[in-house]
Amino acid sequence: MSQVPIHDTPILGMATRPKVSKAIEYGNPGNFWVEYPSGLIDLTRSQHLMADAAEPSLVSSAQLDISVNGGRTIRVDKSKTAAVIIDMQNFFLHPELRDHQTGLKCVDPLLKVIAPLRKQGVKILWVNWGLTDHELQTIPPALVRGFMKGGHGGMGSEMPGNFGRLLMRDARNSELYGPLQEEYLKGQKEGTDVWIHKNRMSGLWGHQTALDLYLKENGITTLLFGGVNADQCVSGTLVDAYFQGYDCVLVEDITATTSPAGGFENVIYNAGGSQGFVTNTSNIISASG
Repeated sequence: MSQVPIHDTPILGMATRPKVSKAIEYGNPGNFWVEYPSGLIDLTRSQHLMADAAEPSLVSSAQLDISVNGGRTIRVDKSKTAAVIIDMQNFFLHPELRDHQTGLKCVDPLLKVIAPLRKQGVKILWVNWGLTDHELQTIPPALVRGFMKGGHGGMGSEMPGNFGRLLMRDARNSELYGPLQEEYLKGQKEGTDVWIHKNRMSGLWGHQTALDLYLKENGITTLLFGGVNADQCVSGTLVDAYFQGYDCVLVEDITATTSPAGGFENVIYNAGGSQGFVTNTSNIISASG
């Protein structure tokens, strides 16, 4: 009978991570989580593990308890939480430019979850491709090639119709798809939504990106991820956020990809198994009241 090595990778072959048998604190004195046998994982960094291991009560005015996959509940600080919505742009979703059925299915649940999050004081960050002519000169060859088809087109090239230059700032193809653009403008006027440009697959690639600066300047520690494509720009940003120490939560029903079977599933598996947590908009709406 084979026996799993004692130091085997924790997530290897696991469907769900077992609950802890006793309360445990992870991290360091200034940056920590506390997990309890009940399944609660406190991400607020507001109370260290007590000597009696008592589970703290929810402070509903400042915190949210969100159910996540694996029989857990994460407790987040509303003022330190932001939704990071990636690349829900015309270039990736508009039927005249792309056949992205799974991406279009994300639009409705995304619209439904935004208002409850705003009501709770959670910022909505729309992180999108938005290139300048200067940036076109600095993009590496692999990225240039990836956005060309048969050696034609590519970043900055003129698109058919009135969609403008491919993924350039202020071009129509770079706007959010359909009702999402209107929803962003509404939130921008109310001061709840922020548009953040990126120039790589990851919104956190490089030194002092616009996204990283915003998160640090506003004391954001917990990120709710959604958008397209799951295994490219969404996972690229999520993994960089994980490396930098942010709390990463992937919202499954507002995330999609055009990749073959397995691409999306691997992102979900790793996001929930090692990089953070996976939830859905129903759980968020329920937590928001």
